[in-house]
Amino acid sequence: MKFLRTIGSLAFVLGLFTAIFAGAPWHIMVSEDPVIPWWLKAAVFCILGGILLVLLTVALELGKNKASQGPLQPSESGSDIMLVNSEEIPNRKITEAVGLVKGHTIFAIWVGKDLSAMLRLVLGGELTEYTEMMGNARKIATDRMVKQAAEIGADAIINIRYMTTSVVGSAAELLVYGTAVKLSK
Repeated sequence: MKFLRTIGSLAFVLGLFTAIFAGAPWHIMVSEDPVIPWWLKAAVFCILGGILLVLLTVALELGKNKASQGPLQPSESGSDIMLVNSEEIPNRKITEAVGLVKGHTIFAIWVGKDLSAMLRLVLGGELTEYTEMMGNARKIATDRMVKQAAEIGADAIINIRYMTTSVVGSAAELLVYGTAVKLSK
């Protein structure tokens, strides 16, 4: 299903760029000729066919009810640093606050996935394209924060907070921060 949606998105983008960057100049330069060239007709069919293919795949996915995909995979940084969003760690004593650590990333999806998400807005349901994007951004930002904490010799990060803002279009900035601490043995 994802493959068909990607093909539809590619056809849409290719047709759109052909129509805008080749079709518009052609029309301006040869406006007296009423015959539309085959490549411009193909570009229009790519635009319409791409939208239709993406719409059909999104509708089929909604029909399968993919909302129960399960939790995101945990971080694969391989670090033993404990991550908590509270001020204390049960059964452990904080011996030293090492400092503030943070991870940051800005993620975007390409226009083809953005098209899929826009069509989902019409049909309803989870915007899986953005869910995947934000999940990847969270993982990368968290891994960067953990790496920074490991570099300064921390055992844990407490008071972890996530912040996100929209940068431009479908790009989102994600910042994660917390206090790196050392724990008693």
